[in-house]
Amino acid sequence: MASSVIRTYDLWKQYEDEGHDGMALRGIDLDIKKGEIIALFGKSGSGKTTLLNLLAGLDQPTRGRVEIDSEDLGALGEKGRTLLRRHKLGFVFQFFNLLPTLTAAENVLLALELSGRTDERLAFESLALVGLAGKERRFPHELSGGEQQRVAIARAVVKKPPIILADEPTGNLDSVTGVQILDLLTSRCRDAGTTLIMVSHALNTCEYADRILRMSDGRIFEETLCEGLAP
Repeated sequence: MASSVIRTYDLWKQYEDEGHDGMALRGIDLDIKKGEIIALFGKSGSGKTTLLNLLAGLDQPTRGRVEIDSEDLGALGEKGRTLLRRHKLGFVFQFFNLLPTLTAAENVLLALELSGRTDERLAFESLALVGLAGKERRFPHELSGGEQQRVAIARAVVKKPPIILADEPTGNLDSVTGVQILDLLTSRCRDAGTTLIMVSHALNTCEYADRILRMSDGRIFEETLCEGLAP
């Protein structure tokens, strides 16, 4: 049986400036295995982004704990959490988050440099894997939205992290390009045995997932079907 790569224990998060009681997460318990692909759905305000931020160590819970690869994020300290993000986490965002003054290859290479490696060959190989051979020297504005997201995927996978967190990775793309990106992202993760959590509003995302999770009012529920998940 695959080992757990993400675990949360009674995870709560409260914000003082939010409405009602300010509770964004209410007792989340998760156990995600190595290599699993997770589709995470939920309406705006349900707690999806808060959960991703806690899993990434970008925010800290009000109560409970997060373990990544058996490491307690709360015990690592800020420096330790930064190092963990650099070495063990990859990120893919809705709006790509590429640096506009860097070429495609330089954007990918930057992720390697932050993890302590500087190997341009790996950056070029990663871009070739996502179908961008020959476009390594282009700047983001010279690429289509789908191509920019391919660069973002190459950047996420180049350091071979055990986990990739994807926040609405197809949300800024047309439906045809979105399907291509889902195919690419999930196939790269399956080939590498990478755990992938995809936050999405696109119902076809669940067709690529091993497990479907739905968030509502700060709680999480396991689903078996895509039906009824529409935001």
